[in-house]
Amino acid sequence: MRITSSKFILVACLICFGWVAKAQSTSIELGPDEVGLNQLFTIKVTVLDGKLKSYTDFPNIDGFAKRGTSSSSSTNIINGQVSSSQSIIQRYLPLEEGTYQLEDFTIDVNGVAISSKGKKIKITPPVETRRNSNRTTYGHNTFDNLFGEEKDPEFVEVKEDAFLALTTDKDEVYVGEGFTATFAFYVAEDNRAPLQFNDPGTQLSEVLKTLRPTNSWEENFNIESITGEKVNVGGKGYIRYKIYRATYFPLNLDPIVFPSVPFEMIKYQVAKSPSFFGRDRKEDFKTFYSKEKTVKVKALPPHPLKDAVAVGEFFLDEKMSKKKLETGGSFEYSFGIYGEGNISGISGPKIPDNKSIEFYPPDVSQDINRNNSKVTGSKKFTYYGLPNEPGEYNMEDYFSWVYFNPKTAKYDTLKSEVKFEVTGESKKNISISSVDLGSFYDSIEDKSNNLESLTEDKTMQVLANILILAMFAGAGFIYFKK
Repeated sequence: MRITSSKFILVACLICFGWVAKAQSTSIELGPDEVGLNQLFTIKVTVLDGKLKSYTDFPNIDGFAKRGTSSSSSTNIINGQVSSSQSIIQRYLPLEEGTYQLEDFTIDVNGVAISSKGKKIKITPPVETRRNSNRTTYGHNTFDNLFGEEKDPEFVEVKEDAFLALTTDKDEVYVGEGFTATFAFYVAEDNRAPLQFNDPGTQLSEVLKTLRPTNSWEENFNIESITGEKVNVGGKGYIRYKIYRATYFPLNLDPIVFPSVPFEMIKYQVAKSPSFFGRDRKEDFKTFYSKEKTVKVKALPPHPLKDAVAVGEFFLDEKMSKKKLETGGSFEYSFGIYGEGNISGISGPKIPDNKSIEFYPPDVSQDINRNNSKVTGSKKFTYYGLPNEPGEYNMEDYFSWVYFNPKTAKYDTLKSEVKFEVTGESKKNISISSVDLGSFYDSIEDKSNNLESLTEDKTMQVLANILILAMFAGAGFIYFKK
């Protein structure tokens, strides 16, 4: 086994190798039987040809204090055969000379219990070492770093294997056809540069001001927590952290353009010569940029309703409360459209004018689901009808709904298949006879049909004027006589 990366492992290797207990592809390795007060005891868990995803606590040891963990990984290629390993190392600092017992213990690794037998560990006086023989790669003494003699470690930059990207599941769509955009951060599985998100919620709210297209209807998937998932990019394994995902439905023929946007990450610099008691990394920041992405929008084929139809893959679910009824009796009919597409933008079927059945404006309900990069759901239109004429009816004559299917690039129609029968007398004229037209219309029979002149008769106006003048004259006579 080739062991890499950690100086702490080097300390254990300088002394000797411990006992190894194997369980399938996971092993536990214990440190030496004797350690000096100026040395460390370690317990290492290694997963071969797999990922170390989870583990439970390491055991406590009398006479020792836990001093944190470190990790390492390695990949070997021998004669074309690739093998890899991941390890986690728990470090223990001796507290006092003596002999102490490490009890038998069990650690759950990736959900599997791995057991190890304990042993006695002797803590001896500090071990004298030759400083020249313990120089590290960078020229520092291993045991100097153990006890923090290097107070100001040098930090170095580690090149990251990560990128920011906005991707879409389609590069070209019809107007009204949905496509899903995903804004995510990708980190290679073998990336060695420590990275961490820096206030992603605040950053995203600013990014979306630039990123969101204005000529589309948006259905946001509302990602509440950022979690990693394995993906393959160009034949290489990455962990994808989705930050934002939405499905867009273009409202016109203008192309959908997602500009390049920034996103800042915390990137740590690592200590060139890490010590046991000093810092092993330093916080820094790096801004990543996504590449511009354009989705082309094409027009629907010619059709009288091409500017009004919904685009997607839809199906019909219809129900009727009664199949046999009498004239004047009401019924309930629901025309439910379900499938994949812009559910919010669906409008109900247009019912032709008729006198046989009165239809009242529908109650509308909808349900939208956003899953697996798709927007699906249903929209139901519930009508109340009142038949006025007896006979056999086919709802196809009243209810049909045209849409465009982008998968077949053709228009299609959802048609009702419900048929029902109405018995009884005609009710068409009842509404007219039941209305009271008032006394004005009652006197029509008494009026003459002869034409009369509409010339105005001014006789009454002249007589009224004479009477008014006489009244003024009488009033004046009485006033002057006094």
